[in-house]
Amino acid sequence: MTSKNKSEFTFPVGYHKFHKDQLFNFQLNRWHSLGYIRFEDMKQVGQRVKTFKDWKIAMVEMAEKAISEKRFMEAAFFYRAAEFYTFQGDPDKELLYDKFTDLFYKAFQADEIERFKVPYKEAFLPAVKIPPMGDKKKGTIVMHGGFDSYIEEFYSWMRYFSDHGYEVIAFEGPGQGAALKKSGLALDYQWEKPAKTILDYFKLDHVTWLGISMGGWFCFRAAAFEQRIKRVIASSIAFDYMKGMNVVLREIHIWFFKYLKNFTNKMAIKAIKKGKGMEAWMTSNMIYITKKKTPVDAFEVWLQMNEKNLHSDLVKQDVLILTGREDHFIPFKMHDMQVKALTNAKSVTSRIFTKDEQAQNHCQIGNIGLALDVMVNWIEKKS
Repeated sequence: MTSKNKSEFTFPVGYHKFHKDQLFNFQLNRWHSLGYIRFEDMKQVGQRVKTFKDWKIAMVEMAEKAISEKRFMEAAFFYRAAEFYTFQGDPDKELLYDKFTDLFYKAFQADEIERFKVPYKEAFLPAVKIPPMGDKKKGTIVMHGGFDSYIEEFYSWMRYFSDHGYEVIAFEGPGQGAALKKSGLALDYQWEKPAKTILDYFKLDHVTWLGISMGGWFCFRAAAFEQRIKRVIASSIAFDYMKGMNVVLREIHIWFFKYLKNFTNKMAIKAIKKGKGMEAWMTSNMIYITKKKTPVDAFEVWLQMNEKNLHSDLVKQDVLILTGREDHFIPFKMHDMQVKALTNAKSVTSRIFTKDEQAQNHCQIGNIGLALDVMVNWIEKKS
C-alpha cells in the first residue's frame, strides 16, 4: 500500500535564542525545529517565561488561541510543550497529554496513520505505522524516543522517511508515552524485550532501527540481543550516564546514593518542590517514568543504564551515530567512548554536527533536515 495523502513539513534551519536560559531555550527550539510551531510564536512565549509555572500558562494560552484559529497541529504541540514541564503529581499532566494526542490525530486524520496496541506483559505498547510513498518499498525503519518523548513528536521524521520510500513503524516502550500513562509500564533498560515484541508483532526482519535521545542507548541494547535489526542509528548517545561526570563527582554521587539515602531523598524532593532548574525537572521526570516512590530509587534505575548493561561488544550490525558537538545534555566525550566500544560492529559511521551547520545541539535541533538527509543517505549505502 502506498500513501496517497500526506502532510507537508518544512524543517527550519537555525538554533535560535528564544530565551536566555537553555532550560527553556532548547525546548522552544525543539517544537519549532521539528516543523510544528511558528518562529514568531516561540519568540513570543520566550519573552513571557521565567518559571515552569509561566511556561505551562503561556503554552496553554497559545494552544487555546491556535484552536480558535483552527490551527490544530500547532495547538496539539503547544499542549505537548505545556505537558513537558508539568511535574509528576500535577493532575494536569495526563489531561494535557490527552489534549495533545486528541488534537494530534485530529490534525492528521486525513493522513494514513495506522495505530496499534501491541500486547506486552498483560498491557500494551502503542505503535503507529506509516506506509511508504511510491510504488516500491525500500525497507522498514523502526523508531522510538527516550527519556521524555512521544512517538507523535517524530511524525515529521516519519513523513520524511515515507517520502523517501520507507515504511515506518514507531513505538513507545516501557516508561514512555501511553505505554506508561495508559498501560502502566515503568521504564526498563532491557530494551530487547519491547524490541522483540514489536518485531514479532509486525513480522519484521532486516530492519533499520532508530533510537532518539536516550533511545540512542536503548537502540544499542536492543541490537545487542536482536539480530533481526540489521542497521542501527543512534541520534545522540549516552553510553554510560554516570560517566558523563568526572570521576570524583561520579563517586560522590554514588556514595550519597549508597550511604545517605534519606538525606539525598530529602534534598531532591526539596528541589522538586522549589520547581527550579534542570535538576528538579529531571528528577521529577525520572520518578515519573520509573514509577518509583523516591528520587534515590528512581536513580538506581538510571544507574542501570551503564556501559556494562549496554553490551556494545555484542552489536554486530552497521551503525550510524549522530552527535551534536555542543550537546548540552550529553558531554561530547561520550561519543568517542561509544564509538570505541563497538568493537564487533560490521561498520561504524560517526557524524558530528557543528554550530556552522546549526545542528550542534541535542538530536540536531536547529537543523533536523540535515540530520534526516544523513540518515537516509547512510541507509541507502548500507542496504
